[in-house]
Amino acid sequence: MVVLSVAIPSYQEEKNLKVILPKLLSVLDKIEPSYEVLIVDTMEPMDKTKILCSTFGLRLRYLNRKKVNSFGNGVRTGIAEAQGKYIIFMDADGSHDPEFISELYKYKDEFDVVIASRYITGGATKNSKILIFMSRVVNLIYSFVLNLNCYDVSNSFKLYKTGDLKKLKLSCSNFDIVEEILFKLKRDNKNLTIKEVPFTFDKRMFGKTKRNLFIFTLTYIYTLIKLRFSK
Repeated sequence: MVVLSVAIPSYQEEKNLKVILPKLLSVLDKIEPSYEVLIVDTMEPMDKTKILCSTFGLRLRYLNRKKVNSFGNGVRTGIAEAQGKYIIFMDADGSHDPEFISELYKYKDEFDVVIASRYITGGATKNSKILIFMSRVVNLIYSFVLNLNCYDVSNSFKLYKTGDLKKLKLSCSNFDIVEEILFKLKRDNKNLTIKEVPFTFDKRMFGKTKRNLFIFTLTYIYTLIKLRFSK
């Protein structure tokens, strides 16, 4: 039986994954022998990520998104394919240090959601000032309007109970799916318990971000309104 699934949506991140995956597998070997790593790539290979993944053996599964190459679709694919009791989502660009998984994992039995939090005491982010400002605004507004009661809503580096996620009907296409997940978990479970652990968010190692700030902004405004008035 698989206990822990680690899902990593990827979009032309071969160079970063070459660095991340050996470190990740080494960490998982120490903290949870029964694990799987899911690399959720684009619908069709756009680099050599598939070949790279084939060198790591049976505990790493290479998957392709269905329908569209959005981040949200990558997350949904990871949830659908995960076999573990718990699931952790990580970014593929190196901003989430695999070593920190042990900090999330030690709270798995005490809380429903465990967040690597940039915005509580001890947390930090190495992003640009404009991205930090935008992220803080998004987190403050979402937390207040949707009554989520946590400081870092938008960081995707979280641990969940896989069964809880599989029950959700998720529709967001972009990075806003992270907020959608937390909102719908709390909507369905008024006693949802959340633990935030101080975390330092790094800059991406190689390549350029796929995030368009204009689309990012419009999407978050639309999603906030949609979730606020959803039943």
